[in-house]
This record gives sequence, structure tokens and C-alpha cells, in this order.
Amino acid sequence: MLTTVKRSILALAAMSALTAGYALAQQATLVFTAIPDEDETRLVERFTQYAKYFEGKLGVPVKYLPVKSYPAAVTAFTNNQVQFAWFGGLTGVQARLAVPGSQALAQGEEDQQFKSYFIAHVSTGLKLSQEFPKGIEGKTFTFGARASTSGRLFPEHFIRQAMGKDPEKVFARIGYSGDHSRTIQLVQSGAYQVGVLNHLVWEQEVKSGKVDTKAVSVIWETPTYPDYHWVARGDIDTSFGSGFMGRLQAAILAVDDPKLLAIFDRKRFIPANNDDYKVIEDVGKVTGLIN
Repeated sequence: MLTTVKRSILALAAMSALTAGYALAQQATLVFTAIPDEDETRLVERFTQYAKYFEGKLGVPVKYLPVKSYPAAVTAFTNNQVQFAWFGGLTGVQARLAVPGSQALAQGEEDQQFKSYFIAHVSTGLKLSQEFPKGIEGKTFTFGARASTSGRLFPEHFIRQAMGKDPEKVFARIGYSGDHSRTIQLVQSGAYQVGVLNHLVWEQEVKSGKVDTKAVSVIWETPTYPDYHWVARGDIDTSFGSGFMGRLQAAILAVDDPKLLAIFDRKRFIPANNDDYKVIEDVGKVTGLIN
């Protein structure tokens, strides 16, 4: 009788171990993405390392899903192909409005006071100015991606403020480069006379020797505004367990590895909330980029 009981206990223990192992193998993968705001190689390097970091902190499989455009990042979030994402200010607002209950979790310390640089080809004769450079009127001009906060939304807002008319009426021709790195290339080559981009990408590219500062230079620095942030879907706790959103936020805020922060070009991450980006929603509605 005793032997039978022992055998039953051992059998139950073995079954429990197998069940636990099966559950681990079948555990849902946490997937995240990011707006493709610069060189794809750099993005893959950055976010693959962050996937490993999150996996270690959260105890679930984590995967980075690259996307080809800003709208694709918002669509992946909306369709639950990803459960959280690193968005720009505008795409973050668009994503949250599309998925009720979604929350801004964290931002880089630098993202509270972000800014854009207007740059020009040397042939324009335009120089660095403290005031909006009205000499850009009549030139060819490239924004970044159409849904970029620093490469389109706020630059367009400042152009309208300074010139009193739509960008289409200010410039001889307008283009959309798709990302900040490409904006530099287009203006540096002379394909466009003037452009605008994220200040951090300009500084990164100059530091790495990728910019010919004899051919292209900064002509104006915009006022500051809030920008990039991490956003999680409102139903993430349903998928990964009660309190998971809080654990994810804590993991982001706990990033302190200098190498991880360096590849992200941030000193540290700080808490963020939806209200921090109200100004983006307001400007987005005025410019027609948010319905």
C-alpha cells in the first residue's frame, strides 16, 4: 500500500514537471517594435540587445519585430502584433488613440525637451540663425517621415507659425525622406536644399564622421517639445498576467547598463504618462495629422 502511494506521488510529481515544462515552452512571446527613424542596421543592433535585456528582467520570451515605416509600427501595435513599442511623440499618440487603455510608460530624460535642427546645403548661403530662417522660402525642402514628430509634425507647426502659410506654399518643392539619416544624405548631396531632422541623429552622425560639415550645416534650432516614449497596449496584463504592465515599466526604468543606454543615446529612462503628450495631440489635430 505504501509503495503504491509513493509511486502515485512520484507519478504526480513527474506529471507536474512535464506540465510546467510544456507551459514554459508554450509561453506567449512578448513582441515589441520601434519606429524606423534611422539606419536599419543601428536599429536592429539596438533593439536586439534590448530584447535580451527584457527577457532577463521579465522572465518571458521577448522578440523585436522590425517594421519598414512609421505607420507600420502603429498598425502592428493596433493589430496586437506587438504588445509594446518605442514610438515618437506623434506615433505614440496615434497608437494609444487606436487601442483604448494603452499607456505611456517611460521616456528618455532627453525626450522631455526634444528639438529639431533645420539644415541647409552650403550652396544656399544660409547660416546659423537664432530666429526662424525665413530665407528658406522658395527653396526645395525635405521633411523626414510623414508621421515623424521631430522630422515633420513640429517642424511643420513652426513653419506655419513663422511664415503664416502651409509648407506647400513656402517651398518650391517638398519631399519626405523617410528617416533622419536619409534627410542628412539628401541635403548633403544637394538633392534638397534644406531639410529638418531629430537633433540627436544629427549629433550622432556628425560624431561618427558621416556628415560633411563643409557641405551641410545647421541653420536653426527649434523650440523644445516632448517626443519619444515607450507605450504598452492596454490589454497587456490580460495577455501576460496581472501587474505585467507595471513590471514592464519597472524593467525600462531600471536600465542602467552604460552600453545599453549609449546605443539608445539616452542618459536614463524616466516615468511618462499620457498627459505628457497632450500638446502633440493638440498640434496633430491643428495640422491634420490626427483626426
